[in-house]
Amino acid sequence: MCGIFGYVNFLVDKTRGEIVDTLIDGLQKLEYRGYDSAGIAIDGDKKGETLIVKTAGKVKALKDKLDNSNIERSTIFDSHVGIAHTRWATHGQPMESNCHPHRSDPEAEFVVVHNGIITNYRELKTLLVSKGYKFESETDTECIAKLFKHIYDTNLKANIEVDFNELVKQVLYELEGSYGLLVKSSHYPGEAVGTRKGSPLLVGVKTEKKLKVDFVDVEFPEQNQEVPVGSAKNGELNGFIPLSGAEASLRTSQSRAFLADDGLPMPAEFFFSSDPASVVQHTKKVLYLEDDDIAHVYDGELHIHRAKKNAGDSTTRPIQTLEMELNEIMKGPYTHFMQKEIFEQPDSTFNTMRGRIDFENHQINLGGLKAFLPAIRRSRRIIMIACGTSYHSCLATRSIFEELNEIPVTVELASDFLDRRSPVFRDDTCVFVSQSGETADSILALQYCLERGALSVGIVNSVGSSMSRQTHCGVHINAGPEIGVASTKAYTSQYIALVMFALSLSNDSISQQQRHREIIDGLQKIPEQIKTVLKLENKIKTLCTEHLNDQRSLLLLGRGYQFATALEGALKIKEISYMHSEGVLAGELKHGVLALVDDKLPIIAFATRDSLFPKVLNAINQVVSRDGRPIVICDEGDTVLSSSQTTATLHVPTTVDCLQGLLNVIPLQLMSYWLAVNRGIDVDFPRNLAKSVTVE
Repeated sequence: MCGIFGYVNFLVDKTRGEIVDTLIDGLQKLEYRGYDSAGIAIDGDKKGETLIVKTAGKVKALKDKLDNSNIERSTIFDSHVGIAHTRWATHGQPMESNCHPHRSDPEAEFVVVHNGIITNYRELKTLLVSKGYKFESETDTECIAKLFKHIYDTNLKANIEVDFNELVKQVLYELEGSYGLLVKSSHYPGEAVGTRKGSPLLVGVKTEKKLKVDFVDVEFPEQNQEVPVGSAKNGELNGFIPLSGAEASLRTSQSRAFLADDGLPMPAEFFFSSDPASVVQHTKKVLYLEDDDIAHVYDGELHIHRAKKNAGDSTTRPIQTLEMELNEIMKGPYTHFMQKEIFEQPDSTFNTMRGRIDFENHQINLGGLKAFLPAIRRSRRIIMIACGTSYHSCLATRSIFEELNEIPVTVELASDFLDRRSPVFRDDTCVFVSQSGETADSILALQYCLERGALSVGIVNSVGSSMSRQTHCGVHINAGPEIGVASTKAYTSQYIALVMFALSLSNDSISQQQRHREIIDGLQKIPEQIKTVLKLENKIKTLCTEHLNDQRSLLLLGRGYQFATALEGALKIKEISYMHSEGVLAGELKHGVLALVDDKLPIIAFATRDSLFPKVLNAINQVVSRDGRPIVICDEGDTVLSSSQTTATLHVPTTVDCLQGLLNVIPLQLMSYWLAVNRGIDVDFPRNLAKSVTVE
């Protein structure tokens, strides 16, 4: 949720119009994250002037407002800092006054965009109001902008010249909560500083010449240099204590990566973003910031600073090469990203397995887990921790973990796991599953488990994400960029990655060899079988139009492996079509749910054949005997009920029981999509939801 985008050009001539277009385009690439307002800040024509334009609504509304403004677009800048933001409201309604960027004062000496939540903003606001600052919004972010000015002025009164990154350190010392932060200032023209704590931020680098090295050194303070104690945190209101003159270290270093042969400055462009999707069209060279990193861009160089050095801290940050292509984040021939991603699943599931499964010899090789498998096998239990769709992928694969490895497996919702302060021990293995790798509740749960000494495993899609860096080991699911808010291809790829994980854990078991061969043979067929299921689209579209469009509620019945499929299908339908839907364990039908069944309530039942098929069939017959006419999802060539007893029958290919959910979920993804389209809903941007939930 929320999106940060910033652009810095140094010795690269750009018109203001080109800069604005770059910022707007960057925001448009971040729209899928969920937002309700947008804004940008750019340099004005006068020295030290900053122009801020923002509005509630979509990025298009911001673009229209800029196009209709009297801002001169032809002015050329060879050095310029522009920052932009899409906001998802947490403090204050979505209105122009609450939109980002926020300014420190009417002259906009400091301008800030921020993702996350500042938990001590009320205390900060009380302090700043007592100092005479007038607030223009209801947000927590405005406190940060005004805090910058207050600390800057405090140092200035003490005749102390403070470098921009040192000023940021003093501000960060006063902040509590989570943040991805990007700042520009008229006091530091041509400079930008970004930092993060619990909210993703990366820096893209574009230069004409090849960089000297593919990393940036981390610059730590001198041993005797300390960040000052701030009075806001101590509850006092008598002003901040500035750095002493001896401690105010102005920049003297030069980054090795940007060191030019001739000693002359190197033309460069930098792109700050909360997601690589907005950077890939400009450059594939990116540096992912870690929590508490301070990225300072000036004079065509990128410097990484830390407020203090701890044992084990890395002294460099690698500049990585993005593997995604621009066409991967474009819709192509599809109307919506969600539709595109549903139809990408034959490829995405294959990519999850590619290079990891030797189908001929029935071997699994997960390089990211290999060294840790013996330790995981010795675990007392495996705890799977996730949210939303990722939680359902854990539920879907729990049984196969327990069957193959005979290790107890519990599946936890990250928020509930934290609320209960659930006991975690050193001989536990905690598996964290997330598409973005930035989900706030899951990251907090990860940190909780790390503090208790448990082995942590990450199953994530986003390379370089917080979760992928903080876990001991893991698997990248390689599903490719997922833009639609409703997760589709990430679910099936997570599912497969977890099945491969379960197979890897038990690869030394002689008694499980036949089961291994059966599952691996089944995995090999999955991409082609998904293609077969996708051919049901027209039938599902007709079913939605004729029978489901006017309905207000829907039940999904599943048992065993298909209970997770029922939950995931219900989630998709409710989040995209706004239709109430509920996944029900078929064995619980008689314990209350049966009271809802009549001839009007739509019911979807999973009746693919596995060991529990007779019990599921019994539940379906109970529905039919009470005038229900279910929609049945069953195996190809199977006739579970006569046509007079059903609303429709959807046939899917047969596979191994533990993999059947990969095929059964596809019709529900298509159903949720067409229900939403038929109702005129914006499929990729459902109301009140965000792709990456980076706040609690």
